[in-house]
Amino acid sequence: MTIPNNFILITGPCSIESYDICATVADKLAFLQQQHPEVTIIFKSSFDKANRSSINSFRGVGLEKGLEILATIKKEFNLLAVTDIHEPSQAKPVAEVVDILQIPAFLCRQTDLLVGAAETGCAVNVKKGQFISPWQTQNIVDKLEASGCQDIFLTERGSSFGYHNLVVDFRSLPVMAATGARVIYDAGHSVQLPGAMGTQSGGQAEFIQPLARAAVAVGCNGVFIEAHPNPTEAKSDGANSLPLAELSGFLETLLRIREVTNSCVETQKNVVVEEKPLATSSY
Repeated sequence: MTIPNNFILITGPCSIESYDICATVADKLAFLQQQHPEVTIIFKSSFDKANRSSINSFRGVGLEKGLEILATIKKEFNLLAVTDIHEPSQAKPVAEVVDILQIPAFLCRQTDLLVGAAETGCAVNVKKGQFISPWQTQNIVDKLEASGCQDIFLTERGSSFGYHNLVVDFRSLPVMAATGARVIYDAGHSVQLPGAMGTQSGGQAEFIQPLARAAVAVGCNGVFIEAHPNPTEAKSDGANSLPLAELSGFLETLLRIREVTNSCVETQKNVVVEEKPLATSSY
C-alpha cells in the first residue's frame, strides 16, 4: 500500500519487549489517531535489535513472535506498522505483516538488503547512516527505485561528530527531499550518544523536543520518536525515548509549528519582489 501523504508520526517502543507494553503504547496511538485524522500515525517496534553495543544486550523477541505481536497490534488497534529488517531473507515475510520496511542506519548502503526490501512492493524507510552525507542518499533512492520501490522514505538521525556524539545538520532535510523521497526526522536517535556508556548507548533526552520543533520548522514530512511508558525501564534506547505521557503534547506542538510554517511559506509564494535600482552613495 501507499502511505497517505499526511504529516506522519512514527512511534512506539524501540524494541518489542512484550505484547502488553506494545498494546499500552498502541492504545495511546489509536486515541491520538482519532483526535488527529489529519496525521498518519504509524506504530513502530523492532523484533530484533541486531546492532546492540554488547553481546549481553536485549535484542528483542525474534522474528516469529515479533511478527505475531505486530499483526495483533495492527488488527486490534487499526494502526499502520513499521519494523526493521537486517537481512534480505527477512524482507518478504515481514512485508506480509507490516506496511513499511525499515532499513537500519548502519545498513543503509547494503545493496542486497535495499533490493530485497524494494522487491516486496512494500514502502521502505531508510535511516540515513551516521557516516554518510545527505547528498549520498540519492544513491539509496536510486537503488530502491531501480528495484521497483514506489514509496520511499529517508530518515535523518544525526551524523557522527567525534566519539560517542551526534549532531544534526538541518540542511539535510531539504537536501534529502530533493531526491523525491519523503523525509522523516528521528528526534530520539538524533540525541543518542552511541556507545557512550560502554556496553550501551546513552542519550540526551532533554534535546528531543527542541530539535523536533526545529526540524518541523525547517520542513519535513514527519517525525520519528521512540515512546515508552517508562523509559528508565526500557530494554533498548530508554535514554533517548520520549515518555508516553508526553506524546500528546509533543504532537500538538509540532502540528502548531507546522501550521504556522506552512502559512508563512504560502505567504512568501505570493509576495511579488520588485526589482529596485542599487542605492547610490551620498559620500
